[in-house]
Amino acid sequence: MAGWDGLEEIVAIADTGSFVGAARRLRVSASQISRAVQRLEHRLRAELFIRTTRSVQLTEAGRTLVEQCRRIIDERDEALQLARGQGEMQGEVRLTCSTALGERFVAPIVRRFIETHPRISVRLELTNRLVDLVSEGFDVAIRTGHPTDHRLAARQIASRPAEVCASPAYLARAGHPRGLADLDRHECLIGTSVNWHFLEDGQRRSFVPSGRWRCNSGNAVVDAALAGMGICQLPSFYVRDHIAAGRLVPLLEEYRDRPEPVWAVYPQRRALLPKIQQVIAALEEELDEAMNAPGVQ
Repeated sequence: MAGWDGLEEIVAIADTGSFVGAARRLRVSASQISRAVQRLEHRLRAELFIRTTRSVQLTEAGRTLVEQCRRIIDERDEALQLARGQGEMQGEVRLTCSTALGERFVAPIVRRFIETHPRISVRLELTNRLVDLVSEGFDVAIRTGHPTDHRLAARQIASRPAEVCASPAYLARAGHPRGLADLDRHECLIGTSVNWHFLEDGQRRSFVPSGRWRCNSGNAVVDAALAGMGICQLPSFYVRDHIAAGRLVPLLEEYRDRPEPVWAVYPQRRALLPKIQQVIAALEEELDEAMNAPGVQ
């Protein structure tokens, strides 16, 4: 079908960085690759690549088309797998997660998974922005909170408790908060969460912290707390060992919020693919225990 001619070729060029590399991947000649691209550019009336003697770079139109083509090719391959009765587990899984959760927990689990599934590859993108799985072509995202995107299926795979704490030096200087209202007179160390959450009389309460220290790195917030700069609320894995060693003191324990759910979310149409099911199952099996094990930092 002429409308599809050239799609795999431009994706292969984008992936390998050259016409020769694309030819090698697709097992055709470089001249065949070149002709396919020329035909596609002619049909689209747009230049897809900037060619120099040393490199091949995508134009803006080329970048847009390549991302769309990846999804088309993936969906074609996935449809063929399903038509073959789910087929063999193989292909690429595109996974995204927040940086802290990904570096500490998700990446090691995924690494062990691909060691035992040699026909599956994983592209893991760690970012603190909210990725649009559908438009950006990702298969799975690991997220906290409660899913709101109706286009996505969701499966809870873990839970993440949080702790409020401060150093003994800070508490000796500023005193212990005895209730939620006391937090207003304390210096708060603010991370990525706009609100801190608590349970009071069975009801969930939100508190908007204020302070002179704000950072999107949990480790940096921990360091500030250890230095006696104020009170923080962070996922337990950041502070558990510091509390056990007495370097930080837990606060307002009677107001501790319920653990925050951790979800695997994924486009509905990919839910039946074996590779997606198995990656999520591996995360569900290991993530909760890994996040809540003693000695995690």
